[in-house]
Amino acid sequence: MKKPNRLIAPSLLSSDFSNLATQLRMIKESGADWVHLDVMDGHFVPNLTFGAPIIASLRKHSTLTFDVHLMIEKPEKWLSDYRNAGGDRITFHLEACNHAQRYLVQTRELGAAAGISLNPQTPLCGLEYLLPVCDQVLIMSVNPGFGGQSFIEPILRKISALKTLILNLGVTTCIAVDGGVSKENVQSVFSAGADVVIMGSAFFKEKDKKSLVQFAKGNSNFCV
Repeated sequence: MKKPNRLIAPSLLSSDFSNLATQLRMIKESGADWVHLDVMDGHFVPNLTFGAPIIASLRKHSTLTFDVHLMIEKPEKWLSDYRNAGGDRITFHLEACNHAQRYLVQTRELGAAAGISLNPQTPLCGLEYLLPVCDQVLIMSVNPGFGGQSFIEPILRKISALKTLILNLGVTTCIAVDGGVSKENVQSVFSAGADVVIMGSAFFKEKDKKSLVQFAKGNSNFCV
């Protein structure tokens, strides 16, 4: 699978939940590439969001890639549900399961790109055994569960270390970064080695979303 290049994925977690179809159109018109969907169960993280039925209803309103981020316990029980709901890319947390390699393969067999996510304190060690069957590693740059948090600066070193590991292994796994990414730090995140950035509050609070997306991709001199 070809690795993406500087993609932007707004997170619906920070959008107006009262009119999600309109939010999807706004994302499309901004020039962003994916829609990031945070699924929370109130157990793995201390918050609840939405499940497969909501994603299935949203799928009817957008042709953009649906990047589903499962912040849930026992994600293996729900992989097929989120694929059937329209998830194009499905990421689950390494901390939430004991057999990650098996579930990455299973996700691919369902026809979705397979991703693994790491919380800020989770080291990269052992990840090299998963990368050959992993399309995406999602590095959390905040503690998961809530939007609007500040970016944890040392995570830049983690992104760079992962980039080096991927290059050394010769795999095509892409690096996504989620949490606290803004117009002030997005260039640093990409420079550290990210291929995809998840933008929540920074995207939905910005009036000129199209200019923000172009700036994030390095295509404009948008004012910071």
